[in-house]
Amino acid sequence: MSKAFIAQVIQDSADLTGTAANRAAADLMAAIVHELKKSGRFTLPSFGTFIVRKTKARKALNPRTGEAIRVKAGKTVRFKASPSLRKTV
Repeated sequence: MSKAFIAQVIQDSADLTGTAANRAAADLMAAIVHELKKSGRFTLPSFGTFIVRKTKARKALNPRTGEAIRVKAGKTVRFKASPSLRKTV
């Protein structure tokens, strides 16, 4: 799914211009990112939950050279589908 796909769905369902639909799609994604930064989780009922998780520092291998490198600790976003979404799909 892409931003263009979301904008197209918004445009078709709300009978908006392409520019307005693109702006709405961008605002929607910005609101989701803002909520993830603020609270660490975002839930869409009947769809699923996005959760920010911390990752530990670890050792990994460079695929080109095979040498060991250190990967810093960081954050990642995980998605857990709702039971109704799992049942539908």
